[in-house]
Amino acid sequence: MIRDWPTLRDFALGQNLPEVTLDHPHGHESLKAFGKLWCHWSPYADGGVFKATRDERDMLMQADPDTFFLHPHYQNYDYILARNIAPDWARARLITRWRDNAPKRFLKAWDAQNA
Repeated sequence: MIRDWPTLRDFALGQNLPEVTLDHPHGHESLKAFGKLWCHWSPYADGGVFKATRDERDMLMQADPDTFFLHPHYQNYDYILARNIAPDWARARLITRWRDNAPKRFLKAWDAQNA
């Protein structure tokens, strides 16, 4: 289980995906993929912050409220918070969001090279 930022950060970087960088927006460490926010640990609540549509967020919170939750700060944004994160879920979410952030031309070339 992933229970803190150092573990999540190392796990995410361990996926060895290109164009992932460490940044410090608003004074808090986060990871960006292709210059866009990819994941970070919330300064408002003890949990990892991941991009999710509002429908995904609602479904995840309903399916597993012990893991997925929302802090009021993120209510108007497309994010979900997670605690005690299963590595399989984190890996799938990180890869999906990395692909979402990738420019189409880059992704096409990367997919061809890694097929």
